Amino acid sequence: MIVHSASFEISATSLANCPESDWPELAFAGRSNVGKSSLVNCLLNRKGLVRTSSTPGRTQLLNFFAVNEALYFVDLPGYGFAKAPRSVRERWMPMVRGYLTGRSNLRAVVWLLDARREPSDEDLAFLDWLEEAGVPTLPVVTKVDKISRNQLARQLDTIGRRTGLDPDLFIPFSAVTRQGRDVLWEMIAELLTPQA
Repeated sequence: MIVHSASFEISATSLANCPESDWPELAFAGRSNVGKSSLVNCLLNRKGLVRTSSTPGRTQLLNFFAVNEALYFVDLPGYGFAKAPRSVRERWMPMVRGYLTGRSNLRAVVWLLDARREPSDEDLAFLDWLEEAGVPTLPVVTKVDKISRNQLARQLDTIGRRTGLDPDLFIPFSAVTRQGRDVLWEMIAELLTPQA
């Protein structure tokens, strides 16, 4: 997809604060520090549109980005370790779950795992939520530039075993080399194409 325009629209604290729109939405989810912001910036060909941080847990709201005046990318708060007050962390999951189960515009979730790590219990719990909610999911492994091809193959097998998903479903992605960008856009375009 050619990205003609991309801009930050709004940060929502709950389902009730989300934009009133009939645009389809694509959400991005994963552990804190998995590379969500870098992936979104890479997809949109924008360096600093989504703020990246070395401090996990910076995204604490549902952040909406308008793409081509026709689609929303929604950056969800990361789960897992985060340097944020406990009260804030405890609000995150109800907010995210409310969005995932209650937003009719949501077409799919791009679910990110770090290629260097085994899926955590929180990752697996989140995957269960997505399956419960019946949300189409595009699984992506990020930061693949940081490991060798052999390591990646072994990691994909491990991730597949832990998640119960076919390792071939995972899209290897690197925001540094842009590996996986075109494949991910193809999958997104497929999901956004109305079914006959």
